[in-house]
Amino acid sequence: MDIGEVAKKAKVTTATLRFYEEKGLIKSIGRQGLRRQYGKQVIDQLALISLGRAAGFSLNEIAAMFGQDGKPELDRQKLKDKAEQLEQMAKRLHFISQGLEHAAVCPAENHMECPTFQKFLKAAIAGEYQPTKL
Repeated sequence: MDIGEVAKKAKVTTATLRFYEEKGLIKSIGRQGLRRQYGKQVIDQLALISLGRAAGFSLNEIAAMFGQDGKPELDRQKLKDKAEQLEQMAKRLHFISQGLEHAAVCPAENHMECPTFQKFLKAAIAGEYQPTKL
């Protein structure tokens, strides 16, 4: 497949493909004229890259998920650790969402006088909302 076909199928730009190739995440198998050519496995590689990025892995971490032959070599412990980080982040975001929803409909004339809102403020100052680095 040429670079344009891959970009269309993977819903990325050709610049993204060239960038990923420069970073060693994918490899072209040659050229036909001026257009880079890729094997069919590149679509699966791009899907894994997309999933990794969505999960918050860095490009270097994603690159480490591929062997020299371009086939996935997933570190199950790293996947488990990332899943736990995402679960903790989801819990924090849910708590923050609850606070915002309450503030939006709170009947108190002044939010600072609302006991429920005060609870959220105390949690914030205690660092309960601080995101961990993913």
